[in-house]
Amino acid sequence: MKLQEIREKTVDELKAAVVDYKKQLFDLRVQKSLHKLENTAQIGKLKHEIAQIKTVINEKSEKSE
Repeated sequence: MKLQEIREKTVDELKAAVVDYKKQLFDLRVQKSLHKLENTAQIGKLKHEIAQIKTVINEKSEKSE
């Protein structure tokens, strides 16, 4: 998801996306531990995506105060 797409979503949608991405991250970590994950860079990309979403959530919550 691009940063512009993230900024267009509501806080509730973003929080739901974080939960979904964390589930995906857990699955990737399990695959890695079982040596079934071929592209380990996916873990880093997913962490980066989660961080971007959390940053936008914080920006939006500060803006509404």
